Amino acid sequence: MGEYIVSARKYRPNSFDTVVGQGALTTTLKNAVKSGKLAHAYLFCGPRGVGKTTCARIFAKAINCSSPTAEGEACNECESCKAFNEQRSYNIFELDAASHNSVEDIKNLMEQTRIPPQVGKYKVFIIDEVHMLSTSAFNSFLKTLEEPPAHVIFILATTEKNKILPTILSRCQIYDFERMTVANTINHLKKVAEKEGIKYEEEALNVMAEKADGGMRDALSIFDQAASFCQGNITYKKVIEDLNVLDSDYYFRIIDFSLENKVSEIMLLLNDILNKGFDGGNMMLGLAKHVRNLMMAKDESTIKLLEVSETLKQKFTEQAKKCDTKFLYQALKILNSCDINYRQSSNKRLLVEITLIQVAQITQADDDEASAGRSPKRLKSLFKQIIVNTANSKAQQVATGGNSMQRQAQAQQSETMHVQQRQTQQPKDTNSASTSRISFANGRPKIKSGMTFSELRNSGKPKNKTNEEESVVIDEKKLFTQEDLSFQWMLMCNRMPKQYIAIASRMKNLMPRISEFPKIDIIVDSQDMLYNINILQGRIRSTLQRGLHNGQITLSIRLAKAEEFKKIPSRAEQLANLSETYPAFGKLRDALGLELA
Repeated sequence: MGEYIVSARKYRPNSFDTVVGQGALTTTLKNAVKSGKLAHAYLFCGPRGVGKTTCARIFAKAINCSSPTAEGEACNECESCKAFNEQRSYNIFELDAASHNSVEDIKNLMEQTRIPPQVGKYKVFIIDEVHMLSTSAFNSFLKTLEEPPAHVIFILATTEKNKILPTILSRCQIYDFERMTVANTINHLKKVAEKEGIKYEEEALNVMAEKADGGMRDALSIFDQAASFCQGNITYKKVIEDLNVLDSDYYFRIIDFSLENKVSEIMLLLNDILNKGFDGGNMMLGLAKHVRNLMMAKDESTIKLLEVSETLKQKFTEQAKKCDTKFLYQALKILNSCDINYRQSSNKRLLVEITLIQVAQITQADDDEASAGRSPKRLKSLFKQIIVNTANSKAQQVATGGNSMQRQAQAQQSETMHVQQRQTQQPKDTNSASTSRISFANGRPKIKSGMTFSELRNSGKPKNKTNEEESVVIDEKKLFTQEDLSFQWMLMCNRMPKQYIAIASRMKNLMPRISEFPKIDIIVDSQDMLYNINILQGRIRSTLQRGLHNGQITLSIRLAKAEEFKKIPSRAEQLANLSETYPAFGKLRDALGLELA
């Protein structure tokens, strides 16, 4: 058994005609050889594995060939060609700039340019990865590159043209190598497989070509790997297993399910893909590429843009007939948005699932309000119904706080001023049970005593159906305890509007009691507080009715009797009592010198 040589070396082109995918460029080089019009410096640039160094060697051999063919190819018969083929030529030098990038290396190279060739016409210097040269090495190279001896030709090769100094670029003829197309790569792999006696499926070669991403060397390396895994029979299933590539059949199935709005099937398919170890982001990129290919397959004039095998072209064409163009446009837009947001998302799987759901809902009928890209009216009505049902079955405790609107503030300010003007008056009716609500006159809210504090906060807002539904009086008779009453009382005090903050602070010191269920007694300690509570009793009652789910609640508000008065200690008195009760606290206060702020 002979020595094994990888395909990338074994089938390396040795003539311009065997170079794959660079027809225009090789024709130009052959014409230069035929005409003898050679530049003193060439720059070959392009992606990896497309034949830059290979073309440089073929060109160097053809330049020194003593009897080139009519097409500009080397004869492979003369002494110069034989010396090159046997790797003993003294006229062709190769320098790896990645490892020889110093000024000294360039100076040594320049010394060799002074010696004329012994055989042939030219000394050819091939400098690979020239962008790796240091700036000082480039500067040292400039003068010789601009005016080299007549017998010297430089061929520079690089994958990163942007890193080369403009002064170097201006002294070279620049040749840009193209990426390998999928079709060219597949055709070349077929030839290699036939020479090696390996059976293959065209879909398997298509996967290799796409995986190589435009590099023939990479494609041949993948071919060797797959041939070793498949043991001489390269099949599609074995290749995607070996290369860990997602089967394109998944994408076809996702689109088919999307056209039928089968979201649950898509979710199960996604779970299967993720369980196999595939990244969700890469899967979405593949799906976006699949949708793009479907768009190309919709038109016969653009189907040639599909870089896939003939079998896959047929599958794309068949599925494209089932897809509306609007669906494909919308799907691409959604998938592109997912790609933009994927890296920033903290829950990537959820983002992928939502994206697939949106794609699956594109084709829903117009009467289905939940379709993707439209306002989810059905969803909105659902939430609205939930709110109404919640209000009817379980009364809203105390509405959430919010900033008072300007109209509300003005109205409450007027009411407060009115209250202050009547400080000396007694309330006419302390047991009124008004259940009136907000009414609008001349576009401005009219505040009435039966509103809850929640409605008071929202009184400046325009009335809508939802507000009307929420303002319905609750006819419930739910039982409640003293503990429930105390909790709702404190909750109400904490959520009263800002203009009542002083009254709310004093109300926290009151302890309402259940006298005869559901009657509640509120005992106040001053005439002024009695008057203020009576002013607000309608709102207090409505708020407690909602919070305690009992529309039968009534209030009894009265001034405390002399024996019921309980003096509230000041902060200083509270501190003194605390120090007496807990001597350790008093010592700590004295030791630290603490005083009331």
